[in-house]
Amino acid sequence: MDDTYILAIESSCDETSVAIIKNGCEEIHTVVLSQMDIHATFGGVVPEVASRHHIENITMVLEQALMEANLTMDDITAIAITYGPGLIGSLLVGVQAAKTLAYIYDKPLVPVHHIAGHIYANNLVEPLEFPLIALVVSGGHTDLIYMKEDYSFERIGGTLDDAVGEAYDKAARVMNLPYPGGPRVDKLAATGEDTYPLPLPLDDDSYNFSFSGLKSAVINISHNEAQRGNEIRVADLATSFQNRVVEILTKKTMHALKSYHVKNLIVAGGVAANKGLRTHLEEVCKENGIHLCVPPIKYCTDNAAMIGAAGYFAYKKGRRGDLTLSAKATDKLH
Repeated sequence: MDDTYILAIESSCDETSVAIIKNGCEEIHTVVLSQMDIHATFGGVVPEVASRHHIENITMVLEQALMEANLTMDDITAIAITYGPGLIGSLLVGVQAAKTLAYIYDKPLVPVHHIAGHIYANNLVEPLEFPLIALVVSGGHTDLIYMKEDYSFERIGGTLDDAVGEAYDKAARVMNLPYPGGPRVDKLAATGEDTYPLPLPLDDDSYNFSFSGLKSAVINISHNEAQRGNEIRVADLATSFQNRVVEILTKKTMHALKSYHVKNLIVAGGVAANKGLRTHLEEVCKENGIHLCVPPIKYCTDNAAMIGAAGYFAYKKGRRGDLTLSAKATDKLH
């Protein structure tokens, strides 16, 4: 059987990334050009600025990925592209680049959902074992997804308001931590004590999450302490906040695994890089005989390697796009 080489493009937010993936599991080469330092000036991602930098960088990143992989477009089987969800202006840059390449070189165009990419980042670590539950935790998503086979996605629960990564960033602002706030809260949480009386959010039997109340509780504590003239113990607040997040994520994920009679768990998305979450899940999964797969840190944040891994399976399933393909700011995983 001939090898399948997927050239993948990811531009859904503020990283311009191109990767070449072999057979859905082997990373040949990946280039990621981050705009984090640029957006740190604004305290968060500015969509117009992000799309402008994608336009400036996409051609350079494409050429660099092929050159450093020592490959040409003749070696590429198909082109995978993140079509959504994400920032519409950023997505459009990647989609247009992918369509142009597909047209010029007569290559199949494979549209990939951003969350499918995060899930299949785990396939770059080890083959996915089915059935499985995927816990997707990122700045824009908090979802529990059941998969009975490759490229079969059943969303069984998710956030009703803020995504967990968004809650981290908002809590970080209250603590006066610089952007990006999530990793800084995680680091501080390892040094503090759980002393603040924060609620366990949406502690019920559903598979859904809600983080807006927890975020509001952090804001209220900060305001109340300021009114009393007390200084916030930032490390303790970070620990208290993270402990509630990790507890509810773990509790509902284990509930889903038990209810669906599944012994395989994968974690995906930017918040999968959170050390507190990774450590706690490792302990709980070991206690309950669950096989846990969490990708390396470099595959947790947005990157084209994950899109190439997912794109391989989408390609094998016959999923194709044409020159009418457009970006979608929101879209269900299917």
